[in-house]
Amino acid sequence: MKKNAPYFLLVFVLVVIDQVTKAIVAGHVTLYRSIPVIPGFFNITRIHNKGAIFGTFSQTGNTLVFVLLTAASLAALGFVVYYFFKTPASDTLMKIALALIMAGALGNQFDRLVRGHVIDFLDFYVGRAHWPFFNAADSCITVGACLMLVVLFRRKPECTPSLSK
Repeated sequence: MKKNAPYFLLVFVLVVIDQVTKAIVAGHVTLYRSIPVIPGFFNITRIHNKGAIFGTFSQTGNTLVFVLLTAASLAALGFVVYYFFKTPASDTLMKIALALIMAGALGNQFDRLVRGHVIDFLDFYVGRAHWPFFNAADSCITVGACLMLVVLFRRKPECTPSLSK
């Protein structure tokens, strides 16, 4: 358990950062208000996302969709936690990737269960083309998933005995 302590500390710190940034935005930015940070590129814009990452399924307003997304998110979190504990301590990059995904999932799941929605506020755009709104938790999930893919693609394939003689 001690060997996992740094990863749990990372998860804790990232969840705190996510929740603090959301609380600051919720306390200072009214819903749908945009505050330009870098004009023509980046705003702080508060929205409430009842869907999944990057606003997927957020426009439905359907309770069944909300329940299914919450259940799917909890199941995915359970899988990530299981895989985290099955990953050897020597696989540091994979452990970090999984910790990032856990932190993001926990941050957004907390919002979903306590607030009934996730607060998204990072708004990047060029002209009229906007990237979907997101938050620190979404960033953790995205960076963790990308890191996981890099780790998996960089692994050498296991040698299997040849069946031909």
